[in-house]
Amino acid sequence: MTRRNFLFAAAGLGAFGLGLTGWRTRAGAQTDGVVFEVVKTDAEWQAQLGEDRYQVLRHEATERAGSSPLNDEKRKGVFHCAGCDLPVYSSEAKYESGTGWPSFWESLPNAIGARQDNSLFMTRTECHCRRCGGHFGHIFDDGPPPTGMRHCLNGLALSFKPAGAA
Repeated sequence: MTRRNFLFAAAGLGAFGLGLTGWRTRAGAQTDGVVFEVVKTDAEWQAQLGEDRYQVLRHEATERAGSSPLNDEKRKGVFHCAGCDLPVYSSEAKYESGTGWPSFWESLPNAIGARQDNSLFMTRTECHCRRCGGHFGHIFDDGPPPTGMRHCLNGLALSFKPAGAA
Protein backbone atom coordinates (compact mmCIF):
# COMPACT_ATOMS: atom_id res chain seq x y z
CA MET A 1 0.00 0.00 0.00
CA THR A 2 1.41 3.38 -0.96
CA ARG A 3 1.54 6.28 1.48
CA ARG A 4 -1.07 8.17 -0.54
CA ASN A 5 -3.45 5.18 -0.49
CA PHE A 6 -2.94 4.76 3.24
CA LEU A 7 -3.63 8.43 3.93
CA PHE A 8 -6.64 8.42 1.63
CA ALA A 9 -8.04 5.31 3.34
CA ALA A 10 -7.40 6.72 6.82
CA ALA A 11 -9.03 10.04 5.95
CA GLY A 12 -11.96 8.28 4.32
CA LEU A 13 -12.51 6.05 7.33
CA GLY A 14 -12.28 9.06 9.62
CA ALA A 15 -14.74 11.02 7.52
CA PHE A 16 -17.07 8.03 7.21
CA GLY A 17 -16.97 7.24 10.90
CA LEU A 18 -16.88 10.76 12.26
CA GLY A 19 -18.19 13.08 9.57
CA LEU A 20 -17.73 16.64 10.74
CA THR A 21 -18.12 15.60 14.36
CA GLY A 22 -14.60 14.22 14.73
CA TRP A 23 -12.70 17.48 15.01
CA ARG A 24 -9.77 18.27 17.20
CA THR A 25 -9.65 21.44 19.21
CA ARG A 26 -7.73 24.19 17.42
CA ALA A 27 -5.88 25.02 20.63
CA GLY A 28 -2.53 24.72 18.85
CA ALA A 29 -3.19 27.87 16.85
CA GLN A 30 -3.81 29.77 20.05
CA THR A 31 -0.98 28.31 22.15
CA ASP A 32 1.88 27.92 19.66
CA GLY A 33 2.86 31.54 20.31
CA VAL A 34 1.54 32.59 16.90
CA VAL A 35 -0.36 35.87 16.84
CA PHE A 36 -2.61 36.19 13.80
CA GLU A 37 -3.64 39.49 12.21
CA VAL A 38 -7.34 38.58 12.29
CA VAL A 39 -8.54 37.56 15.75
CA LYS A 40 -12.16 36.93 16.71
CA THR A 41 -13.93 35.27 19.58
CA ASP A 42 -15.18 31.74 19.14
CA ALA A 43 -18.76 33.04 19.03
CA GLU A 44 -17.84 35.60 16.34
CA TRP A 45 -16.21 32.92 14.17
CA GLN A 46 -19.18 30.61 14.57
CA ALA A 47 -21.67 33.35 13.66
CA GLN A 48 -19.64 34.39 10.60
CA LEU A 49 -18.80 30.94 9.25
CA GLY A 50 -21.78 28.72 9.98
CA GLU A 51 -21.38 25.32 11.64
CA ASP A 52 -19.57 23.25 8.97
CA ARG A 53 -17.06 25.93 7.95
CA TYR A 54 -16.53 26.79 11.61
CA GLN A 55 -15.65 23.18 12.45
CA VAL A 56 -13.20 22.91 9.53
CA LEU A 57 -11.49 26.30 9.89
CA ARG A 58 -11.46 26.65 13.67
CA HIS A 59 -11.44 23.01 14.90
CA GLU A 60 -9.61 21.17 12.08
CA ALA A 61 -12.55 19.01 11.02
CA THR A 62 -12.28 17.27 7.67
CA GLU A 63 -15.09 17.43 5.16
CA ARG A 64 -16.20 14.21 3.49
CA ALA A 65 -14.11 13.33 0.41
CA GLY A 66 -15.79 14.34 -2.84
CA SER A 67 -18.29 16.64 -1.13
CA SER A 68 -16.84 20.01 -2.18
CA PRO A 69 -18.08 21.76 -5.32
CA LEU A 70 -14.57 23.27 -5.53
CA ASN A 71 -13.26 19.86 -6.66
CA ASP A 72 -14.87 20.57 -10.03
CA GLU A 73 -13.97 24.28 -10.22
CA LYS A 74 -12.05 24.73 -13.49
CA ARG A 75 -12.32 28.48 -14.10
CA LYS A 76 -9.35 30.82 -13.84
CA GLY A 77 -9.30 32.77 -10.63
CA VAL A 78 -8.14 32.80 -7.04
CA PHE A 79 -9.14 30.74 -4.02
CA HIS A 80 -9.46 32.77 -0.80
CA CYS A 81 -9.55 31.87 2.87
CA ALA A 82 -13.23 31.48 3.79
CA GLY A 83 -12.47 33.00 7.19
CA CYS A 84 -10.71 36.26 6.35
CA ASP A 85 -10.81 36.48 2.52
CA LEU A 86 -7.00 36.38 2.09
CA PRO A 87 -6.04 35.20 -1.44
CA VAL A 88 -4.28 31.87 -0.82
CA TYR A 89 -4.19 29.68 -3.98
CA SER A 90 -4.24 30.38 -7.71
CA SER A 91 -6.34 28.25 -10.04
CA GLU A 92 -3.13 27.88 -12.07
CA ALA A 93 -1.71 25.62 -9.32
CA LYS A 94 -4.87 23.48 -8.92
CA TYR A 95 -4.84 19.91 -10.18
CA GLU A 96 -6.86 16.71 -9.89
CA SER A 97 -5.16 14.55 -7.25
CA GLY A 98 -7.78 11.81 -7.18
CA THR A 99 -8.19 12.18 -3.41
CA GLY A 100 -11.61 13.83 -3.36
CA TRP A 101 -10.35 17.14 -1.98
CA PRO A 102 -9.24 20.28 -3.85
CA SER A 103 -5.49 20.00 -4.39
CA PHE A 104 -2.79 22.47 -5.37
CA TRP A 105 0.95 22.15 -5.99
CA GLU A 106 1.74 25.50 -4.34
CA SER A 107 0.15 28.39 -2.47
CA LEU A 108 0.40 32.07 -3.28
CA PRO A 109 3.41 33.83 -1.71
CA ASN A 110 3.02 34.70 2.00
CA ALA A 111 -0.45 33.12 2.11
CA ILE A 112 -0.16 30.08 4.36
CA GLY A 113 1.49 28.96 7.54
CA ALA A 114 2.42 25.39 8.41
CA ARG A 115 3.03 23.33 11.50
CA GLN A 116 3.67 19.72 12.42
CA ASP A 117 0.52 17.66 13.02
CA ASN A 118 0.95 14.38 14.90
CA SER A 119 -2.68 13.23 14.81
CA LEU A 120 -4.00 9.98 13.27
CA PHE A 121 -0.87 8.09 14.41
CA MET A 122 1.40 9.85 11.88
CA THR A 123 3.31 13.06 11.35
CA ARG A 124 1.92 15.39 8.70
CA THR A 125 2.29 19.04 7.79
CA GLU A 126 -0.87 21.02 8.55
CA CYS A 127 -1.42 24.21 6.57
CA HIS A 128 -3.47 27.18 7.66
CA CYS A 129 -4.18 30.77 6.71
CA ARG A 130 -1.25 32.92 7.75
CA ARG A 131 -3.61 35.83 8.52
CA CYS A 132 -6.40 34.25 10.63
CA GLY A 133 -5.02 30.78 11.44
CA GLY A 134 -7.94 29.00 9.77
CA HIS A 135 -7.20 25.32 9.05
CA PHE A 136 -7.02 24.47 5.33
CA GLY A 137 -5.74 20.90 5.26
CA HIS A 138 -2.36 19.18 4.90
CA ILE A 139 0.68 19.25 2.64
CA PHE A 140 2.22 16.03 1.30
CA ASP A 141 5.31 15.41 -0.83
CA ASP A 142 3.56 13.26 -3.46
CA GLY A 143 2.34 16.02 -5.78
CA PRO A 144 3.13 16.88 -9.40
CA PRO A 145 5.94 19.01 -10.82
CA PRO A 146 7.15 21.64 -10.54
CA THR A 147 7.08 21.46 -6.72
CA GLY A 148 6.27 17.80 -6.06
CA MET A 149 3.94 18.95 -3.27
CA ARG A 150 0.23 18.28 -2.76
CA HIS A 151 -1.72 20.81 -0.72
CA CYS A 152 -4.79 18.69 0.06
CA LEU A 153 -7.44 21.13 1.27
CA ASN A 154 -10.96 21.26 2.60
CA GLY A 155 -13.21 23.06 0.14
CA LEU A 156 -15.17 24.47 3.08
CA ALA A 157 -12.03 26.38 4.10
CA LEU A 158 -11.97 28.22 0.77
CA SER A 159 -14.03 30.54 -1.36
CA PHE A 160 -13.43 31.03 -5.10
CA LYS A 161 -13.37 34.29 -7.02
CA PRO A 162 -13.26 33.94 -10.81
CA ALA A 163 -10.77 36.07 -12.76
CA GLY A 164 -12.27 39.43 -13.64
CA ALA A 165 -14.85 39.31 -10.83
CA ALA A 166 -14.94 42.30 -8.53
